[in-house]
Amino acid sequence: MAAGELTRQPGSDEELEIGVAITATGRRSVARMYEPAAPSSPFSTVQLARLDEALTLASRETGLDFSVYLGELGSESRARAEELHARIEPDSANAVLIAVSPGERVVEIVTGSDAIRRLPDRGAKLAVMSMVASFKEGDLIGGLVSGLRMLADQAGSAPKH
Repeated sequence: MAAGELTRQPGSDEELEIGVAITATGRRSVARMYEPAAPSSPFSTVQLARLDEALTLASRETGLDFSVYLGELGSESRARAEELHARIEPDSANAVLIAVSPGERVVEIVTGSDAIRRLPDRGAKLAVMSMVASFKEGDLIGGLVSGLRMLADQAGSAPKH
């Protein structure tokens, strides 16, 4: 008999629960429902699709490379956001990073040296104010999506070459 198997004497009249069977050899076989672990993402698939669409549209319309970072930034939030921005490949000069740390209540927008010409600080500040208003209402995805739209509107269409 294998570890964890229970046997039953043939002819026993015990009542079997659902998912239990007694094999011809008298071994008790139990079927259990497999329940996969819940995803660890704070967002649903639909919410992630909304964010992905907003990032794609903002990047396509403006020609800038928009990215979102969600997580802890630490006590030096601006320096950490700039460090993350510098890692954007292939061209951080043309990139815009929205870094959000909900637990620390921090939002940082970092623009590359080329992107800043099309996205002035004033436009970034307005987008941050809009995002923060949504975040206070508990709408993280809505805030990010509206912030991306505002930044894309501020940057305008991609320049024609």
